[in-house]
Amino acid sequence: MYETNPLPPTDKQLNYARVIARKLDTAIPRTSLESRQALSSWIDRHKPRHATHGVATSRQVAFAEKIARIKRRAIPDECFRDAGLMSRWIDANK
Repeated sequence: MYETNPLPPTDKQLNYARVIARKLDTAIPRTSLESRQALSSWIDRHKPRHATHGVATSRQVAFAEKIARIKRRAIPDECFRDAGLMSRWIDANK
């Protein structure tokens, strides 16, 4: 059977993990820095869950407007100001 070495973390992964670690004032364990998969798992466990989503993206708005036309429903104004709310509105109205 072939034995493959795990791929090293990408620069983007490392940068994102460092940002998270700084915000949490914690260190990234050495074992998490050994492979892409290990670092990805660490990032998933530590990334912010309830972060402000910012305004809805243009793709979200276009998709929501399509749903609203088909279902003849209005999109609440607050959904345009929060991507998380827009996402929930879309999921509830698909």
